[in-house]
Amino acid sequence: MALLAVGNTPLLLLVPSTDMPRMHVDFETFRASAVALLHGGDIYDAGAVLHNLNPPVLAAMFAPLGLLDPVVGYRILVGITVLIAVGCVLATTRELGIGRWWGGLALLALLASSPLHGTILLGQIYGLLLLGVTAGWLAERRGHPLLAAVLYGVTVAVKPSLAPLLLLPAVQRRWPEFRAGLLAAAAATLVGLLAAGPSSGWHWLRMVLAEPVATIPDNASLPGLAIRWGLPSVVGTVVGGLIVVGTLWWFRSRTLRYGPDAAHGTDPAGTAPWAVLAAGLLAAPISWHNYLILLWPGLLLVVASGRQGDARRAVVAALFALATVPVSYADLWPAGNPVSAVALALYSAILAVTWLTLLRPAVGPSVPVTTALSDSFRSAEVVPRPPG
Repeated sequence: MALLAVGNTPLLLLVPSTDMPRMHVDFETFRASAVALLHGGDIYDAGAVLHNLNPPVLAAMFAPLGLLDPVVGYRILVGITVLIAVGCVLATTRELGIGRWWGGLALLALLASSPLHGTILLGQIYGLLLLGVTAGWLAERRGHPLLAAVLYGVTVAVKPSLAPLLLLPAVQRRWPEFRAGLLAAAAATLVGLLAAGPSSGWHWLRMVLAEPVATIPDNASLPGLAIRWGLPSVVGTVVGGLIVVGTLWWFRSRTLRYGPDAAHGTDPAGTAPWAVLAAGLLAAPISWHNYLILLWPGLLLVVASGRQGDARRAVVAALFALATVPVSYADLWPAGNPVSAVALALYSAILAVTWLTLLRPAVGPSVPVTTALSDSFRSAEVVPRPPG
């Protein structure tokens, strides 16, 4: 009811529907795999409309909902997702101490955003992923980097497309955290394999490798954009891969210049995990625009690191506003329209600008890009962080 009060968007009006296979197709897929798991069946051949492209551990996580009536289970997931999303925004605003104005704006924008509406309508798991990365960031900020690495590792095990997040400690030479993240991801994966059977892992891997890149405008990744622009998907994959490598290299240079905490949780900006997440989403074969809710806390970090009148704050406000654009916008641009190529890039552009915005605060106005990058080639010696 609270979401419907924000606005009668087409997606929200469909949330009360009990037509699971048509309206809540992702939840129906996850639940079908969970039911198959409970009855000893094949979790990837459970009779759902869509293929379950998630690793076996997700079926184990959904097992309790598989015991419930489908509609009841879906509504429980919707409630949990909304509570998680709101809770993560409130926890971030409280942690950062940003004003009520920005906190209220972020919360209102989230509740009105198409990514959140799409997430709850389809019954997707992005709320759970948001909880994992936000909890990891908070743990890191509170001085518990190993716990943060474990939380990140479990999150990546559930959604492997977020895997670049586990490479950040490696490029920063924080080896205990790197090992903890890998071990946590491996342990969570093992739990799924033990529950569903070892063959489920190979089945999942074959499906993922065979799955084509989605071409619809909802796919914000660069490989998807390349196809919509008439280019081979490999072009987007290569560009996205370079973005991931460049992002990791950037934070490595920042760490070598200012110390191990400069580009991480105790840094006032602390946008490194979120920037790496955004880079990974750009490079992935499929990154639905609903993934944008994962980056909401990172954008609040940008607000906290800026000052009154900072252009980056204006960019964040614009990104919050653009998140309200519904997926049906693509219907306004039929094939052959002169501006259709630009319109089909909207969500990719939003994701790319979000990545750039998250990348910028970790630099600071006093550190030129060329200087920071050149330091990574000189020496691994850590120099004292300058005052201010």
